[in-house]
Amino acid sequence: MERNTDDGSGTDASTDAATDAFVAHRNLLFTVAYEMLGSAADAEDVLQETWLRWAEVDLARVEDRRAYLVRITTRQALNRLRAVKRRREAYVGQWLPEPLLTTPDVAEDVELAESTSMAMMLVLETLAPTERAVFVLREVFDIGYAEIAEALGKTPEAVRQIAHRARRHVDARRPRTPLPPEKVRGVLESFRRALESRDPQSFLDVLAPNVVLVSDGGGVKRAALHPVVGAETFVRFYLGGTAKHGVHVSCVPTVVNGSPALAVLVDGELDGVMAFRVEDDRIAGIYFVRNPEKLTRIASETPLTR
Repeated sequence: MERNTDDGSGTDASTDAATDAFVAHRNLLFTVAYEMLGSAADAEDVLQETWLRWAEVDLARVEDRRAYLVRITTRQALNRLRAVKRRREAYVGQWLPEPLLTTPDVAEDVELAESTSMAMMLVLETLAPTERAVFVLREVFDIGYAEIAEALGKTPEAVRQIAHRARRHVDARRPRTPLPPEKVRGVLESFRRALESRDPQSFLDVLAPNVVLVSDGGGVKRAALHPVVGAETFVRFYLGGTAKHGVHVSCVPTVVNGSPALAVLVDGELDGVMAFRVEDDRIAGIYFVRNPEKLTRIASETPLTR
């Protein structure tokens, strides 16, 4: 978005003010859109649509620019969410959110890190679009019911009811209280050694008996079409795949969506990203994103904020 030179009409000053406000809140708007959509690419598209609408607004009539921008973003994200829901029904295999290499401050914000974790994002996928919007705006960003109602074109009382229903749905499915990052990193180090050594017992020592692997290849890379359930089943699946293809696997610790993760390298090239759900010092959930289209945000950090 380039600034125009002033022609004396006052239009350029207004454009500058609109640009400044948008840039100041861009990370927040991206975070709202990403939490609603689970896709950085779709979130960026929403931000483009938000900017086009924001550039047409008479700023003299806007009392709270942040609130107004969040309102536009929410509406655009809802429109896109309804569209991508249909698109994801035709997705090849399991669908996982697009992983983001995040800045250190995201991990320091426990609530933000939990809300953007792979496990929680999958829980949010089970909500209806309006429920997801209300839950994200209320529970993650602490936006008032009246403001959410204005964004969604509903009454505050209706929003309260939706929020209660969404909260109850999420609470029944949300992961247990996460372990401190340092404990998670220790568990992942054991898992990394198991991946690289291909030792079955090393896997069984670190995996929960009922561990679930969800892998997303997008129809481009090899991935299980359905969740792989159970530690022994996972070991057979992993060892069979690496033996069959004769590949060398190595892992690099990283931070994805505010939580410790592993970047998986096959023969020295980035093959995918593994995020995890760790409970009672064992890995209970593995989320393996291999779809190349979803690995574009791993090379550089994406700032998220509330």
